[in-house]
Amino acid sequence: MQTRQLGTTGPRTSTLGLGCMGMSDFYGPADRAQSIATIHAALEAGITLLDTGDFYAMGHNELLIAEALRSSHHRNALISVKFGGMRDPAGAFLGYDARPAAVKNFAAYSLKRLGVEAIDIYRPARLDPTVPIEDTIGAIADLIKAGHVKHVGLSEMGTATIRRAAAVHPIADLQIEYSLISRGIEDAILPTCRELGIGITAYGVLSRGLISGHWSAGQAGAAGFRAHAPRFTGDNLAHNLTLVEGLRALADTRGISVAQLAIAWVLARGTDIVPLVGARRPDRLAEALGALHVRLTDADIAAIEQVLPKGAAAGERYAPASMRDLDSER
Repeated sequence: MQTRQLGTTGPRTSTLGLGCMGMSDFYGPADRAQSIATIHAALEAGITLLDTGDFYAMGHNELLIAEALRSSHHRNALISVKFGGMRDPAGAFLGYDARPAAVKNFAAYSLKRLGVEAIDIYRPARLDPTVPIEDTIGAIADLIKAGHVKHVGLSEMGTATIRRAAAVHPIADLQIEYSLISRGIEDAILPTCRELGIGITAYGVLSRGLISGHWSAGQAGAAGFRAHAPRFTGDNLAHNLTLVEGLRALADTRGISVAQLAIAWVLARGTDIVPLVGARRPDRLAEALGALHVRLTDADIAAIEQVLPKGAAAGERYAPASMRDLDSER
């Protein structure tokens, strides 16, 4: 497993990270044993970065990671935690809370659930419009001084917010959606991060499975997030799956899977980008790891751009209410 540096001040981590959200929430039922086996397989393969959120099934995901780490002989995991999402007992979202007192409260609970002395990267999940970002980052800086957090991260922030945050404390990375069909960061956000020495942890590299090569129209199990995602509904889905077939033809010429092609494309966008793969089963993880052996040529990149040019996807990446929470889209 090769490594990449997360920004100029962040930790060195594995070239691929494992996004653990789907093991607990948003994509329908997950098998606990398979989830833990996947985390173990990731650690065995050299993946060090595990990404979670304290609101993923209201703490369940953090407890799952803690259980997996306790039963593994690997001790080099870096844990990235998003905080701030508020939910009711039924799981509905109530907004985001990034007040300094709330930041420290959330951290205390995450430390206890994860069973660690310090969180490696701590980040607000979204911008709280009622709290200056300077106050939120300042609270994380306090946690760093106290030894409870090691690095500050951001998630789905726009350029102005990124600059304001970086003026308070060095930022290791920005976590944001980036894939062949979600390329909005290329216009301003990615150049800003590179100017400031901030790395990118890219989630949604397979667009929630849409460009994995495994999704089909009318597929059973379209529960949770996908049931409300514009790209997975109606004519949008039909259009987007046509784009995937173009990728499949290219992948076939290389003897690789569609998922491997899509992940390899993100890997090729720069060594300051660490893709997060959301595998929930060891076989899907093994497929994703295969992307590390794919080297795309300039001709490959040009062919990909031809079958799936920037902006070709139909539908927004989130439902309207969730899009309004994205500072990165303003």
